[in-house]
Amino acid sequence: MELFWHRRDLRLADNVGLAAAADRRGAEGNADGDVTETDAVAGMFVFDDDVLAHASDVRVRRLLDGLAALRANYRDRGSDLLVARGDPTDVLPAVADALDAERVVWNRDYSGLARERDAAVRRALADADIDREAHHDAVLHTPDSIRTNAGDPYSVYTYYWKKWTDREVDDPASTPGDACLVDPEPLRAAVERLGEGAVTDGGVASDRVAVGDLPSLTALGFSEPDAEIGSAGTAAARERLDDFLDEAVFAYGAERDYPAREATSRLSTFLKYGEIGVREVYAATEAAMERA
Repeated sequence: MELFWHRRDLRLADNVGLAAAADRRGAEGNADGDVTETDAVAGMFVFDDDVLAHASDVRVRRLLDGLAALRANYRDRGSDLLVARGDPTDVLPAVADALDAERVVWNRDYSGLARERDAAVRRALADADIDREAHHDAVLHTPDSIRTNAGDPYSVYTYYWKKWTDREVDDPASTPGDACLVDPEPLRAAVERLGEGAVTDGGVASDRVAVGDLPSLTALGFSEPDAEIGSAGTAAARERLDDFLDEAVFAYGAERDYPAREATSRLSTFLKYGEIGVREVYAATEAAMERA
C-alpha cells in the first residue's frame, strides 16, 4: 500500500503524485492482474497547527469546503479520505506504519516554510524506514528548469516567456482507477490500531486521526466568516473553466485589465487549493483556442 499526502492538490484528476502511486500499485497487482488492498493507495490530509497559526477564518472555511468535495470524490470511487491533525513528522510515519504502507508520496510545494517542513518529513520517514517520494505538480515547468544559457535566472520577462513557450507541456496526469484506491475498511482498521497503541514511537491519538470525518471550523479554532465563500471542488472548477472557454477567453487580451468585466477565468482560488490541475487547464485552453 502507498499513502498519498494531499496538501495544495485537493483533487484526484491530473494529480501527478497520486497518479504515479496509483500507476505503480496497478502495475504491481497480483498474478491475475488485480489490485489488492495491499496494492492500493490511501489518500490523507493533515491539519498542521503550524500552518493553521497563520490562517484566517475565510481561508480555513474554504479549505474545509475543498476537503469535503475531495472526500466526496473518494467516496464516489468506493474509498475515503484519512484526516488527521498534528505535526506531519509524527502523523505520517505513524499512519503509514499502521497501514503497513511502504511509501508516502506527495507533490512538492515551493515556499521556504514548505521546503523546511518537507525536509523534516523526509527525515522522519527515513528514520521509520518508510520510502518517500515527491513530485512536481503545481507548475507546468519546474522553478529551476528555465534559465539563461549561462544557467542564471532570467531578469527580463520577455526572454523568459519565449523559452517557456518553447518547452513542451506534459499531458494531464491520469486519474486513478477505482480499484487503485483503498477500501475504507483497512483505513478504519489502521485508525483502530493507532487508538490501541499499536504505534508507539511518535504515536498519534485516535481522536486525531479519522476516516472521512472533517473537523468543524470551531474545533480548529476559527469562526464562520462574514465574507461569501465561493463554490469548491473539481466539478465547480471545471464548470468555471468551461464558462471561461465558451466566450471570455477570446476577448481576454483586450478585456483582462477591467476588473468589473467577466474577462478572466476566475480560477485562482481553485488553483490555490489544487482543485483542478494546471495541465488540465492548459490543455483545455489550447483546445479552445484551436477551435477559434
